[in-house]
Amino acid sequence: MKLLRYVAGDQVKPGILDAAGNIRDLSAIVPDIDGDSISPAGLAEIAMIDPESLPRVLGNPELAPPVASPSKVVCIGLNYSDHAAEVGATPPSEPIIFHKATTAYNAPNGNVVKPPHSTKLDWEAELCIFIGSRASYVSEDEAMDCVAGYAVGNDVSEREFQQERPAGQWTKGKSPDTFAPIGPWLVTKDEVPNPENLKIWLKVNGEMMQNGNTNKLIFGIKKIVSFVSEYMTLLPGDVIMTGTPPGVGAGMKPQKWLNPGDVMEVGIEGLGVQTQKVVAWSRG
Repeated sequence: MKLLRYVAGDQVKPGILDAAGNIRDLSAIVPDIDGDSISPAGLAEIAMIDPESLPRVLGNPELAPPVASPSKVVCIGLNYSDHAAEVGATPPSEPIIFHKATTAYNAPNGNVVKPPHSTKLDWEAELCIFIGSRASYVSEDEAMDCVAGYAVGNDVSEREFQQERPAGQWTKGKSPDTFAPIGPWLVTKDEVPNPENLKIWLKVNGEMMQNGNTNKLIFGIKKIVSFVSEYMTLLPGDVIMTGTPPGVGAGMKPQKWLNPGDVMEVGIEGLGVQTQKVVAWSRG
């Protein structure tokens, strides 16, 4: 199933794609796409419904983030062997964990706001994992039971904030508002038999910048979920961004940064495409 949330007037409603790619309204089945509805019981309830029996949503509505209000957005750093090489980093011996603020969570096609003091704004195409069952100290053998599905993500990053400020830390370079576009939809894991062999790409202004494959992940889905669960409890609706392939602006010679007016397109095989325009920050 491909589950999504769409804007209807002043409301955000739950939806599902039918076989022809039309949005169908799920409001009569679930109040929202959230931790409850992507739990095993919630997904089983939705799976019993024939999408063709639901009202078709006409037009081309704006999409909201595919899952409402995750309690946390967890990220894994330097998790592609070829990306670590491009930035001159030693591949990590265990997953590097950092966070994005939940206020960074953004619609798949939402604008990305360049902060007023930003000088090195960068892109990162990423495979995202959505958690469907509470995960605390789960083994790798148990990890997939906690996964609801996958989505496209863009781990937008401000490299000067991340790496060059005094007492530098990754979180403040990753957490400004709008820096976590995710979607267009959540694809349930039954439709993604091998998430570790998917083409993943990103374009800026139509030019291919990243063109990789998730088969270069250093730590796979089971390892990531199990490892993160050793250090924090993952709740239904939480999202993990799994790292990015090579081709980021920071790895180019000369380096390349995003500016207002630039347009990013991000896609993963079988998971859809998202598009964001970079805009300048303004007060109010």
